[in-house]
Amino acid sequence: MTREILAGSDTPNIRADAFLAEQLGLSRNAVQRSMETGEITFAGGEKIKKNYRVSPGDRFLCAIAPPAELEAAPQDIPLDIVYEDDAIIVVNKPRGMVVHPAPGHPDQTLVNALLHHCAGNLAGIGGVIRPGIVHRIDKDTSGLLLVAKSDPAHQRLTDQLRDRKIARIYEAVAIGRVGRDTGTIDLPIGRHPTDRKRMSTSAKIARDAVTHYAVLARYNGYTHIRCELETGRTHQIRAHLASIGHPVLGDLTYGRAKPEKGISGQCLHARTLIFDHPVTGQRMTLTTELPAYFTDVLARLGPAEIL
Repeated sequence: MTREILAGSDTPNIRADAFLAEQLGLSRNAVQRSMETGEITFAGGEKIKKNYRVSPGDRFLCAIAPPAELEAAPQDIPLDIVYEDDAIIVVNKPRGMVVHPAPGHPDQTLVNALLHHCAGNLAGIGGVIRPGIVHRIDKDTSGLLLVAKSDPAHQRLTDQLRDRKIARIYEAVAIGRVGRDTGTIDLPIGRHPTDRKRMSTSAKIARDAVTHYAVLARYNGYTHIRCELETGRTHQIRAHLASIGHPVLGDLTYGRAKPEKGISGQCLHARTLIFDHPVTGQRMTLTTELPAYFTDVLARLGPAEIL
């Protein structure tokens, strides 16, 4: 299937490979190869020079065959279910569990566990790899995840997510002393220009991203912080806290290069979800206790300052 991409009036003056890599979710090297083979061209079929810079109004044709989609099979994996009814299920995902199958993680994911638990009663709108999944959290982030069990429920919940009517509240341990008791980080986030596994607040192609935070406790060199997402970009809290000089403890991608305080992988927990039930309309607030790995880290930080 061929996809046409139009450079809008607000498109920055950047190289075509960088622009198309962001639009297609591919690496720049992959885009460059496709430009050379003719899989990506101008709309008229002309080849794109490697150093061509995009202008507003440019149209590109992309005829890259999508990778074969993995199949997700039911697997009997224990789930920590916080709430469940005929329309939705809310699970407390453990740290270290991948949400859905992907290259390198073909099974033992949350989706595999949900397919077994729900025995076919999951929304199909998310596709065979993400059935019912309304939003995602990273492998090494623990906490609440909302899943729809029917297509109408999934559509209503994704509408709420789009309209910013679902509150997602996290707790994290940040490196360093966060000075202000409360604040808002309003910095657009886009794919890092050279490292495709990272996001950046200085990307040329980025989407708006807003995180509100409040300090819960300060320790010697660390801060226990609450973060509420107004938007939901990939790695948003991790990238935002790193952008203000306070990366999440244990985050080897955005923070310090070596593990500390006995943790490798970010100390970040999705603690609270607030949303309207997709069938009854009732406003629901679901929360969890902090997991053991998180409280163990807090215990290692020593005495907390009283706010």
